[in-house]
Amino acid sequence: MASQSSPLTTHVLDTASGIPARGLCLQLFRLEDRGQHWTELRKSYTDPDGRCPGLLTPGQMKPGIYKLFFDTENYWKERGQESFYPYVEIVFTVAKETQKFHVPLLLSPWSYTTYRGS
Repeated sequence: MASQSSPLTTHVLDTASGIPARGLCLQLFRLEDRGQHWTELRKSYTDPDGRCPGLLTPGQMKPGIYKLFFDTENYWKERGQESFYPYVEIVFTVAKETQKFHVPLLLSPWSYTTYRGS
């Protein structure tokens, strides 16, 4: 999926090493059933540049609450590194399906930061 056609992208940077977080497993969910159930929309891995550009096609985006789940425990284990957070969940709201969302994650074994990017 090309990043230009996708309304939702992410980028993970390993700030402890100063490099992109390559091969980090992530899942995208949408909250359904009036807030009772998370539906998995996609499972993917970050590319060599730490990006996962095409999480949704334009037709899949609809208003609602979404969650990105990042498997940080396995990412750090594969690098022989202990970490404090076994996973990171970023929950966000989509108000209009025509908007574009970029959700970066800056990651270290002991902290993380996220924001709405462009």
